[in-house]
Formats: sequence, C-alpha cells, structure tokens
Amino acid sequence: MEVKRDILWRVYLSYILIVGVCIAIFGKAIYIQQVEGSKWRSMSDSLHQRIDEIEAERGTIYSEDGQMLSTSIPQFDIYIDFRVAALREKNGARFRENVDSLSYYLSQLFKDQTPAEYKSILQQGYKTQDGYFLLKKKISFREYDQLRKFPLFKLGRYKSGMIANEKTVRLNPYQMLAFRTIGLARDSNKVGLEMTYDSVLKGRNGKQTVRSIAGGVGVPVDDSYLVEPETGKDIVSTIDVFIQDITENALMKMMIKNDADHGCAIVMETKTGKIKAIANLGKRSEGNYWEDLNYAITPSEPGSTFKLATLMALLEDKKINLNQYINLENGVWKVAGITVFDSEQHSVNEVTVKQAFELSSNVAMAKLATAHYSGNPNQFLKRIAQMRMDSITGIDLVGERKPTIYRPGSRLFGPTTIPWMSFGYNIAISPLQTTMLYNAVANEGRMMKPYLVSGIKEEGITIKSINPVVLREEVCSKQTLLLLKACLEGVCTNGTAKALFADLPYKVAGKTGTALVADGNKGYANRIYQSSFAGYFPADNPQYTCVVVIKNKPFAPVYYGAAVAGPVFKEIADRLYSTYIRNGKPKQPPINKDSIQLQYTTYKEDLYQLSKTLQLNYKDSTGRADEWGVISGIKKSLVLQKKPVTNNTMPLLKGMGLKDAVYLCENIGLLVSVKGRGKVNEQSILPGQAIAKGQTIQLLLN
Repeated sequence: MEVKRDILWRVYLSYILIVGVCIAIFGKAIYIQQVEGSKWRSMSDSLHQRIDEIEAERGTIYSEDGQMLSTSIPQFDIYIDFRVAALREKNGARFRENVDSLSYYLSQLFKDQTPAEYKSILQQGYKTQDGYFLLKKKISFREYDQLRKFPLFKLGRYKSGMIANEKTVRLNPYQMLAFRTIGLARDSNKVGLEMTYDSVLKGRNGKQTVRSIAGGVGVPVDDSYLVEPETGKDIVSTIDVFIQDITENALMKMMIKNDADHGCAIVMETKTGKIKAIANLGKRSEGNYWEDLNYAITPSEPGSTFKLATLMALLEDKKINLNQYINLENGVWKVAGITVFDSEQHSVNEVTVKQAFELSSNVAMAKLATAHYSGNPNQFLKRIAQMRMDSITGIDLVGERKPTIYRPGSRLFGPTTIPWMSFGYNIAISPLQTTMLYNAVANEGRMMKPYLVSGIKEEGITIKSINPVVLREEVCSKQTLLLLKACLEGVCTNGTAKALFADLPYKVAGKTGTALVADGNKGYANRIYQSSFAGYFPADNPQYTCVVVIKNKPFAPVYYGAAVAGPVFKEIADRLYSTYIRNGKPKQPPINKDSIQLQYTTYKEDLYQLSKTLQLNYKDSTGRADEWGVISGIKKSLVLQKKPVTNNTMPLLKGMGLKDAVYLCENIGLLVSVKGRGKVNEQSILPGQAIAKGQTIQLLLN
C-alpha cells in the first residue's frame, strides 16, 4: 500500500505541475497578445526593411514671360517615435531635460497652442510609448528647417525619435488664372497641360530602403537612395500672364453683369498661332464663377460667326460677288416649309451681299447657300473641309472634341441642313476652331496650328523648342481674302458692331454672332442665347486674334453678340493696343524694378545665409538641406528647385560659379582643370555620363 500511495502521490504531483505549467503558458500567451501585443507587433515591424518607391519631383509649368503657373513644393508630416532607446535610457533623462524648451519653441513656431499644452501632449505620447506620435501635419520646408534645429530634435532622428514624412503638393500660384488650361496634377484627375505633358513633367521615381515601424509606416534607413529620383522637366507655355489676366477679368465682368451660365475667351498671336490667353468660366451652384471646364475646345452651334466660312466658300467658288443685290424679305423667308428669321428688323430690303453680311442677315446667307449648294451640298462641305472646320485643331490639350457636321446620307441631313448651316446652325464647332479660321484671314490666308507650349527645359536650360506649325498655306485665294477682310472691317464700321467700335484709334475686323441654343431636354423653350464675337486687331496690321463666346441664362434681357461678347473683345483689344501695339511697334508691358529674371545654381546652405542678408523671399521645392539647388524667377516669385547630384553620374555644371563647381566636382572625386573667368559655360564630361573617382574634368568659364 505504501508503494502504491507513493506512486499515486508522484503521479498526482506531476499532473498538477503539468496543469500548472499549461495554465501559466496559456496565461502568458493571453498577456502577450492582449497586454503587450502592440509592443511586440511594433518591434516585429522594426525588424523588417523594405524598398519604397520615392516619387520624383514634378517639373514646373512657366508662362512665356517667366512666371510660375504650376509648381511643386514639399510638405512634411512630423511624427515622433517615443520608443527609441535614446529617449528611454536613464529613465527618460534626455526627454525630461528637453521637453520644456521644445514645447516653448513649438509654441513660438506654430502659435496654435501654449507651451504648457505642447508639453502635456508630448508627455502623454512619451508615457504611452507611442511609436508613431503625430506632432504636426502639412508644414512647409521652412518650418521643417526650423523644427529640426529645436532642442531634442537637433540631436537627430535616432536620438530624438523625430520622423519627417515628406510629400510633394502641386501649387498654382495664380490660382484661377488659366486654371483649366494649366490643369490639375492629381493621380486620378489630371487635365490640361498637366495631363498632356505628364510624361515630361513627372520625371522618374527613385527607390529607398526604409525600416517598418508601428502600423507598417516606413522610415528611411539613411539619407541615400538605391535609385536617385529624377526631377521632371519644366515646360514653358505660350500663356502671357498679363494678357491672361486682362482676358479673364474682362470675361468675368461680363459674366457677372449678365448672370451668364458659362463663357470663354481666347487670344491668339496672329503670326505664330501661340495661345496667349485662354479663359474658361462656368457658374457654380453657389453663384460664383470658376475655371471648371474647357469650353474653348468644346463644340457648339457657332451662330453668325460661321457666316465667314459660308461667304468664303461662295466667293472662292465664284458663285457671287459682293456688289450683287439680294432681297432680305423683311427678315422672314421659308425654305422646305421651315422659316428662317433675321434676329433684327432691317430698314431696307434690297442690299448688296457685303451689306447683308455686315447686317448679319440669316435670310441672305440661307438664300445664297440654298441657291448655289442645295443641288450639290458636297461642294459646300468640301470647302468647309479645306478650312479644317470638320477636324480638330490639334492643339496640345487632351480632350479636344471633334466637330459635328451632317453629311448627305445621314439620317439627320435634310433639305434645311445647308441653309441652316450657312448661318451657324445644324453644325457644332469649338470656339478654338473659329479662332483658327479668323486668324487665317488675319494672317494673309495662312492657317496656323494653335499651340500652348513653346519649349521644354531641364535645370533652366532649354532642351527642346516648339516652333509654329502651318496647317495650310492658303485657305483661300488672295482675291477672296481681300474681299473677306473688307467685309469683316465693314461689320465694325457700318454693321452690327458699328456703335461698339466707334471712335477707336485703331481698326478692328470681326463678326458678331447670336445663336439660340437648346437647353438640354427642354429644347429651345427657355430662350437661351449664345453670344459671340470673333475678330482681329489692328485690322491694317493684325497682331492678335480674339474670340469670345458666352452662353447666357434663360430669358436673358441682353443677349446679342455685339452687346455681350463684343464689349469683352473691345476691353481686351483696348488694353493690348495701349500696352503692346500703340505707335506702330510692339511695346512691353510695364515692368517693376525687381522684375529681372534670375537664375543661379548654388549650394543651399550658402543660399540660406545669402537670402537673410538680401531679404530674398523664395519658395523652396527641394525638401532637403544638404543638396544643391537652382534658384530662378523674378524677385517677387523666386523658386528654389532641386539639382540632383550623385557620385557616379556627371551633373550639369553650366551656369554655376567657379567656387561651387569646384566644390561639387571634388566632392564626387573629380580632379578639376579650369580655363577662363566667370561662370561655367562648357564641361568636358557631359551631363549624365558615368564618372570614376580620380577622373579629370575641364571647365571652360565664360
């Protein structure tokens, strides 16, 4: 019995011990998961490294006069890792010694909380051992630069726990000015030039090794890159900020005055086809106006401005002459059972073709088109095609829509198509196509392709120039051209725009247009009119072609082209004439004393010191303190851009001072030979070539 009892006692004891151990293990597992789970998960994250893609800095869009229209600037989200060993050692002595002074400086910098409040939130983050404590979001580089000099933070990332997550944001310094044309630069919503030239602007992304911390957030292991991000190239647009501002303000005033739905205004340089301004304004639900859609490249019924194309076809086919008479039928004429109306009553009925054009008679155009083209509509449509009214302009903007022209055989083509098309109905073309046609007349018959970008730059150096393109050398004969010019000038001296342009010191040639347009599914019952004016100035030596199109509200009391679109054209023309054209020669707009274009390549730390002395204000788009930069622009809108420098690839040195060029070259292991004085003009090792330490580079200064 004693033996049996001894054996059972040992078995029971072993069983109890095993059960106890199992309970302890189970309890410890629960404790680790529930109590210490976040701690161990964070530690697990910290043991993992990965390679993250680093987004390249996007290039800048400039106006032709050197202003920044769209640029990238860095923003920083600041976090603190309170688990770093340097903050926890000696019972947190380093944190306690610095928290008061750090709180004071944070309060002075951001001015959003008191030092006591900052101290409280820092202590709370330290107490909870937060591995990714958010201190501040979306701070600028200048704020970040000051922040890292504060107590504790100046000790570096591994002693202070400070984490700076950098991201790039796109900035339009002029906000609404040409906003739709310049475009947006969001990943899923690029439009305008930002979309058209995305492959040029976006550059090449880099790669960097990061350490994962709590939540899977990556912190760079060091400041070097596995693959250096390559900054995008800059583009120079044809937009002139001065002309764009005039155009947008003139359009805005009329939009507000007439409570219009939407409108656009285009200014084209006659000889080249450069778009100097393009304004698109649409009414928001709140009642204000914004550059919401690109109406300039959206087709609609043009109305009477299309009569220029009809007259050109008739004259070119020698169907008519300007001095023959035509009866206006009291402004009412029936064709195929449908009535054509003139928008205004005329004091006379028997007028010449030229007078009918000046009076903008729909009846006259419909009668002429019916008489000469109803039996052979393809002849008329062929002329329209020769004017390129049946195809897109090809402007460097994504989203241009094709025009709508009905042809024989289409179910929508009928006996009224040609007569209605003759005065701008039953056809849809964009305001930009109208601009291109009128510009061809102004430019002695030469049709230019409209374009918005004149060059591409890399680090301030032009690497590609985009020249004017001639789409058609002659849209019509010289004889026809002279007759068309006389008609367009007659509109402004004897016709529908006579009162608008009376007593001007320069001549204007153009055409008014008023079109009744449909209101979606409601048809024409709401009496919505589209007012337009297309023309060029000065008529005797055209410098600019301008088209204004405004869609009015339902039952607008004022809707004629001469009363709505015409004043916008006149204001733009007056300002440009007085600024650029008066006295028969181009004149530059007034410039301020500080408007000299500046471009200088330097080491950033030197620039920081220099800017304090010279009181230079600039936007820093580089994001790092130990890099080189290129500062450019004018004093009021300087921007500092990144100049990437690696140890195995030759950077561009052109434009650098000798001191900086030698310092940079020797830092990457090159031997330098110098000839001349001044700035670097040529270098023996070309930019982008591979280099090796000890290699000699010859610099030729200017």
